[in-house]
Amino acid sequence: MAAMNLIARDTHPTVARMLDSYDSPAILVSRDYEILATNDLYRDKFGELDQSDEHPRCYAVSHGYDRPCDEAGETCPLRAATASGNRERVLHIHQTPRGEEHVDVEMLPVFDEAGELEFFIELLRPLRTGSAREPELAMTGSSPAFNEMMGLIARVAPSDVAVLLSGESGAGKELAAHGIHRHSRRAKRHMVTLECAGLTETLFESELFGHVRGAFTGANFHKPGLVEAANGGTLFLDEIGDVPLSLQVKLLRLIETGTYRQVGSTEVRHSDFRLVCATHKNLGQLVEQGLFREDLYYRINVFPIRVPPLRERPEDLQGIARRVLEELGEGRHHHLTQSAADRLREYRFPGNVRELRNILARAMLLANTNVLDRDVIERALTPSRPQFDRAGRPAEAASAVDAIPEDLSLRGAEQRYLLWLLDHFGGSKTQAAQAAGISVRSLYRKLAW
Repeated sequence: MAAMNLIARDTHPTVARMLDSYDSPAILVSRDYEILATNDLYRDKFGELDQSDEHPRCYAVSHGYDRPCDEAGETCPLRAATASGNRERVLHIHQTPRGEEHVDVEMLPVFDEAGELEFFIELLRPLRTGSAREPELAMTGSSPAFNEMMGLIARVAPSDVAVLLSGESGAGKELAAHGIHRHSRRAKRHMVTLECAGLTETLFESELFGHVRGAFTGANFHKPGLVEAANGGTLFLDEIGDVPLSLQVKLLRLIETGTYRQVGSTEVRHSDFRLVCATHKNLGQLVEQGLFREDLYYRINVFPIRVPPLRERPEDLQGIARRVLEELGEGRHHHLTQSAADRLREYRFPGNVRELRNILARAMLLANTNVLDRDVIERALTPSRPQFDRAGRPAEAASAVDAIPEDLSLRGAEQRYLLWLLDHFGGSKTQAAQAAGISVRSLYRKLAW
């Protein structure tokens, strides 16, 4: 059991001992913001308090402020709990031994026998926006838009309600889904992802539900589906707006009952999973157009979260770039100059974080040293959105598409663009698909038209 640590001498031990009952870092705070006691979990996570300060204030310890949070431009949960008389909750960025961290703060008022407000118990639950084991799943930011999203993730993650993530391609919807899973009660089980874009009806059913041997031509063995793999964990359906209308009723049945049948089987199976969906489309419009079932829409849209595009997070750009460079550098430190960072902030990033990653990868190859200056970033930005000639072919790589018949249709222009990306990335289909904001499967399908 966690043990309390008294800070102020006049703190009643019985009151401070209440901290023992919480399974998260906790502190006892007076109405004047003084930290009166802490539990072991707090000290393990945030470190020991400065013993030379007999009356440490919560805002000074957590933020380094010399005044309460609400006077420094942030929401103060203590002030809010004082006004309401109820528990209040807010997402803050705290100073910790590991640097700045997002912390879900819950403030619980404690009343005396006369019903007068006496103390507060503050519970602090750090949110892992990054992952040392899986750096590609890390989220970085401190902008208002990012903090708003993280606050919603912190609130919904412990529950089992369905979440709908909306946002532009490359904005980080899958990272947000991983964040929800990591902070859920299902974190020890798998998060299973199905990308719905570009799947035929048969392939969608086979991937999601699985199939038995002989279910269709080529089904030479029994294959468990992703729903079965997600049992006890999280099922993430990416680009849910691309699910064909004919399949949406089967998906609705799965969500409503948790039951399904494998393709070619009559046996009813059950799976217990938490559903998270993502889309870059306006599902409300699709419902109005009759392209998306209204009942399915309300089933998946229990708790909507908008993932902001990179252009709405200019404060986060330099931190994201630093993390990407660390990941791509493979042990070699690359430095982004201030002028280079300023140039990136001028760019709109239609491809969002995914496009930023590609730009920095190009910049690392173009730079002669480990310093990425404005000129290098300018050169790396040039091919980010290729210029097409009057025939619709990329001016810088017309040779890559000489074999393609002249086709002025939208489909033809898209195919030429994808071929240019393949040429630019040295034939890497994965990098070309990432730059285009589509899956590798979709890339194959579009090039086969």
